[in-house]
Amino acid sequence: MSKKSFLLLLSLLILFIFGSLLLGKYGFSASEYIRYFVAVLKGENLEDYKIIHTLVTEIRLPRIIACLLIGASLAISGAAYQAMFVNPLVSPSILGVLSGAGFGAALGMFFRLNEVLIQLSTFVFGFLAVIFALLISALYSRSGSVIVLVLGGVISGSLFTSLLSVLKYAADPNDTLPNITYFLMGSLSFASKSFMELSILPMFIGVLLLAFSGKYLNALSLGEEEAKSLGINVFKVKIFVILVATFVSALSVTIAGIIGWIGLITPHIARFVYGADNRSVLTASALIGAIFLLFCDSFSRLIFTFEIPIGIVTSLFGIPMFILVLRRAKKSF
Repeated sequence: MSKKSFLLLLSLLILFIFGSLLLGKYGFSASEYIRYFVAVLKGENLEDYKIIHTLVTEIRLPRIIACLLIGASLAISGAAYQAMFVNPLVSPSILGVLSGAGFGAALGMFFRLNEVLIQLSTFVFGFLAVIFALLISALYSRSGSVIVLVLGGVISGSLFTSLLSVLKYAADPNDTLPNITYFLMGSLSFASKSFMELSILPMFIGVLLLAFSGKYLNALSLGEEEAKSLGINVFKVKIFVILVATFVSALSVTIAGIIGWIGLITPHIARFVYGADNRSVLTASALIGAIFLLFCDSFSRLIFTFEIPIGIVTSLFGIPMFILVLRRAKKSF
């Protein structure tokens, strides 16, 4: 990605951040916001700005940070999976990662585990879902068929969805069940400070690690034999990508539940605009994913009189966007 393109995406992201920060049903005038930010920059007493300070720092800013982390994590994970498997249909949701991670998170909620154990459970079952999908693909297709891999992901996702249904059936209908059901729809209202404090650093590191793996994924896209001839340890690279991509995707589930489509469509958009070089696609996917989720969150907060789960909004926008880019995606693979 050229410096100009990167700066353009970064500027657009900053614009969306400020828009999300300043816009909402409970808003203030532009002059009030200016006076508040001037007071913050000068280090003045914020007693006169107590309401706006609470609104900005305690409510909107954590949601914005959650949007940035989740959007970037899901998008770059989808781009990494697609590049590694040379398959434009692969994403965290297609491979069963989100279903497995959702089951792990719900299991933690069912047994009322603490936040660290919930995150651990989310990652473990998300990773198991991917391994199960890959095992099915390996058992029934020695040539690594794309269709078998996708079907393996569908089977894996269906398995953990069924296990989740059993869990929901056994849950307390007056307490645990509503929490699990609403959680699985995907909502940024779950982005509590405690979860963010635990997740922000590892997710940021995971996104950076995937962003710097572009040259290795470029080698893998040439084929395993060609990658080996270039001195690439194919097995280690695949394990690394699967572990990191699953890790950040699972952490996104612990913060906001299951949010689909981002990991599938944003890599297509990035690849259409910036070409097939994964060094550019991975970085662009992370930025576009963050922008897309910020847009969806702002839309859900401003358009409706009540807050609907963000997973529904991403589906409403993701489906038509995927239809538009689906024909063009073949040219990149």
